[in-house]
Amino acid sequence: MNALDQLQPLIAPPPISWWPPAPGWWLLAALIPVLLWGLWRLRKRLPQRNKKTGTDAPLDPLRLAALQELAQLRKPYDGVNAGPWLQQLNALLKRLCRSHYPNSQSHTMSGRAWLAYLDNRCPAAGLTRWMILVEGGYRPEPKLDDKAVDGLNQAVETWIRKHV
Repeated sequence: MNALDQLQPLIAPPPISWWPPAPGWWLLAALIPVLLWGLWRLRKRLPQRNKKTGTDAPLDPLRLAALQELAQLRKPYDGVNAGPWLQQLNALLKRLCRSHYPNSQSHTMSGRAWLAYLDNRCPAAGLTRWMILVEGGYRPEPKLDDKAVDGLNQAVETWIRKHV
């Protein structure tokens, strides 16, 4: 007789079942509902963000005053000299920037740098395409057609309403 014949057959280990879980899983199962309840309560206590944007959001008094001043400016329709109007628009924007962003030194900017600064604060206005805004005050008799006057006025109004 061989020694191998005397060995008992291998016994397969019992299958590992998913029940009952280890003690750590019981703790996790109890902790998850408590965590979800805490997050739900925290969400109710946090201040709600104001989701209004654009014209729906209430404007601060400085913006309202700037919009009123913009509305009172005489627009150079019918081929009238646009130089004074363009200078007044620039002055209005610079005053607004100086009060909203006192440390940016925006009042010292001119030309393309000024338009790029304005566009960085409010890309929706698209003021970079209005180079006449910064050059017009230095031309002898700048003239704008009525459509350009309305477009520039609308762009400045958009900038005043929506700048960051």
